[in-house]
Amino acid sequence: MVDLSVRSKARVWLGTLAGTLLCITAALVVDSFNFPHLDPEQLQRALTVDILLPTVLAGPLLFMLLSKVRQLAIAQHELEVLACTDSLTTLLNRGAFTMMVEAWLAQVNGSTTPRPGTLLVVDADHFKSINDRFGHQVGDAALQRIAAGIQGALRPADLVGRIGGEEFGVFLPGATRRQGVEVAERIRTLVGSMPLAAAGHARLTVSVGGVGFSHAASYDDLFKVADRCLYEAKNAGRNRVCVMDYIGKSAAA
Repeated sequence: MVDLSVRSKARVWLGTLAGTLLCITAALVVDSFNFPHLDPEQLQRALTVDILLPTVLAGPLLFMLLSKVRQLAIAQHELEVLACTDSLTTLLNRGAFTMMVEAWLAQVNGSTTPRPGTLLVVDADHFKSINDRFGHQVGDAALQRIAAGIQGALRPADLVGRIGGEEFGVFLPGATRRQGVEVAERIRTLVGSMPLAAAGHARLTVSVGGVGFSHAASYDDLFKVADRCLYEAKNAGRNRVCVMDYIGKSAAA
C-alpha cells in the first residue's frame, strides 16, 4: 500500500510537469506566428505570458485533477484488497485462495511440462472448546496465531488463505509430496509452540491433511483428497499430519 501511494504521488507530479510543459509548448506554437512581427520588448512580453499563463493556470488544475485520479486509484486498490482478504487474519479469503490456486493449475495443466505441487488443509484442534471455555475473543486470537504460524513456515511464492471458520488452505507450487509433508510438520510444530496466554494452560494444536500431485488435476479433486487426509489425521488423535499422493479422480472417491 505504501509503495502504491509513493508511486502514484510521483506520477501525479510527473503528470503535472509534463502537462504543464505541453500547455506551454502549445501556447508558444500558436503564438509563434506573431513573433516575427514583434519588436524585442513585445517578444519578451509575449514569451513571458506564454510561459507564465499555462504555468499558473494549467499547473494547479492538472495537479488537482491528477490528485483526484490518484485518490480514486488508491481507493479502488483498497477495495480490491478488502474483497480478497479475510479481515481477522489478513490472509486470502476462501474465494481469492481458490481462484489463485485454480489459475495456477490451469496454467500448469495446459503446459507440456508437468510441475508438481501440494495442497494442504490445516484445521485447529478442539477449537469449539476454546471458544466455549474462553470466549470468542480468545478464539479470534487463536486463529491469528495459527495464521502467523502458517505464514512463518512458508516461502514467499506459497499461497495461504482462511477457507473456513478454523480451517486454512495452503498451496505449495512446485513442492513434491515429501516437501509438502515437511512444510505441514513445520506448521504443526510452529503452531504448537505458540502459547495462548489468555487461555491459561490450554494447548493450541492443528491437524493437517494434504495431497501432492505431479500431473493435471482440478482444485476440487485435490481438495477432496486433502480433506479426506485431514479427517484421517483427526481420527488418528489430532495434532498430526497426513499427506498422500494424488493418483487421479479415483483417489477422491
